[in-house]
Amino acid sequence: MSELTTAARPYARAVFEMAQEAGKLPQWSAQLAAMSAVVAAEGSASLLAHPRMSKEQKADIFAEIAGDALDDQGRNLLKTLAENDRFALLPEMATIFEQLRAEAEGAIEAEIVSAQEMSDDQQQKIAAALQKRLGREIKLVTKVDPTLMGGAIVRAGDLVIDGSIHSRLKDMKAALAR
Repeated sequence: MSELTTAARPYARAVFEMAQEAGKLPQWSAQLAAMSAVVAAEGSASLLAHPRMSKEQKADIFAEIAGDALDDQGRNLLKTLAENDRFALLPEMATIFEQLRAEAEGAIEAEIVSAQEMSDDQQQKIAAALQKRLGREIKLVTKVDPTLMGGAIVRAGDLVIDGSIHSRLKDMKAALAR
């Protein structure tokens, strides 16, 4: 587990609990996405790490860049993150928040890494099979990795199904080496 994930988890969980109690999960998803976009923008890292700016100035500039995407609670989160030099956690916080939200809404995000681009029909069949197996709504995220040579790897929560040719060849090599 990366250090960013470990550090971001308590912040994401606190924001999630606050948003859930207030019934503002979609609004917080949007705010965290906006904050993540600011962090990811070119030049933001050097601006936010500038040694001559106070932490309060950094939070104010960040909030100004994000603009109307933030409400007062979003600005308060920025101030808290500024006080602890934690702006870099925002993308990971957004990811963890979305996982918590999906889980609370009875959905789970499933990542499919395939050797080639998958058709909509293939994606729907995999989503239906996962939904049947897990009993939850599935939100698919697809990626392409040509090094798999063929097949796919599916990750949904703790479930990992590796049907890639690369993995099968590796298993075959290990079996022959015995």
